[in-house]
Amino acid sequence: MKLQRHGLVACLALTATLALGACGSDNNEPSGSASGSAAADCATGTVNAQGSSAQKNAMDEWTKAYQQKCADAKVNYESTASGAGIQAFIAGTADFAGSDSPLKAADEQPKADAKCTGGKAIHLPMVIGPIAVSYNLGVDNLQLKPATLAQIFAGKITKWDDAAIKADNPGATLPSTAIQAVHRSDSSGTTDNFTKFLSKTAEADWTFGNAKEWKAPGGVGAAKSDGVASKIKSTEGAIGYVELSFAENSQLKKAKIGNGAGEFAELTPESAGKTIAGAQVTGQGDDLQMSIDYATKEAGAYPIVLVTYEIVCSKGLAADKLNVVKGFLGYTASSEGQQALGELGYAPLPESVRTKVEAAVKNLA
Repeated sequence: MKLQRHGLVACLALTATLALGACGSDNNEPSGSASGSAAADCATGTVNAQGSSAQKNAMDEWTKAYQQKCADAKVNYESTASGAGIQAFIAGTADFAGSDSPLKAADEQPKADAKCTGGKAIHLPMVIGPIAVSYNLGVDNLQLKPATLAQIFAGKITKWDDAAIKADNPGATLPSTAIQAVHRSDSSGTTDNFTKFLSKTAEADWTFGNAKEWKAPGGVGAAKSDGVASKIKSTEGAIGYVELSFAENSQLKKAKIGNGAGEFAELTPESAGKTIAGAQVTGQGDDLQMSIDYATKEAGAYPIVLVTYEIVCSKGLAADKLNVVKGFLGYTASSEGQQALGELGYAPLPESVRTKVEAAVKNLA
């Protein structure tokens, strides 16, 4: 695997080389394409979307770039959190939704499918982002095993000089400061992924399962990714989970996390890339749901990463929305669109996945 550094955070390229270029077009796609590496399928109209706050920085960059290329297209993305985005999609007020977790098969998927005349709601993985465990404490290079992390967020460990934290950090001088564990107060796919990590790696200490809503007692809630980052930054003794780009923007410290290989892995492009490389596409056809191995035993792998999906109808998009949705998502899935994420603390999709996403976008109808 070759990894290329670019800007603030290195692009986590999982193939030998990403060829520059944008998605092509056929007779059924929007007209007005530019040429060369700046190509984008342009259309006229307005698209409204909402959801995941973890991908907010990526969406801000993409909408700015796409609208610069396509002056007659407008894309409005509102960072309302994954749960709210899914509900807006189901209600018909969002043309697509961003979610850090797949639709729940029992209830959300059927409701979303009902919106898609002649088709179904599909998941298009578009943003890959490591989840940083950030903290505000006068200690550098903090190390935490999954079991210790689970006990902190379950409210079982309340002081920074607790014996379990000391055991993870031999030689470190830890203060007796009270721990302020910060979690998302809104329905969040980041919470779902973080608690999924805890439930799969520290089952004995984390008994709350995984969900978009925070289930454990105690702690301090904050809305959206930027709210969590802000709370950590302003609170001595705080610890929380937040997508890497928000940790970077707020200049927060990031803990090393124990992985399945028994190591403490620092959050770096290389270490996150090792976990991303093991993710598998589990959906069928153009529904590209992915499964991450949070208990990866890959040496040096940072184990807490998430995938944000754009949830959209495979068929049944309104005629005045279809071309703009295809044009915009085609740009975000292009090599150019994915490579732009490296400066923002995200990672480009593996090329093997990116090409599938690009093809699925072309099939939207």
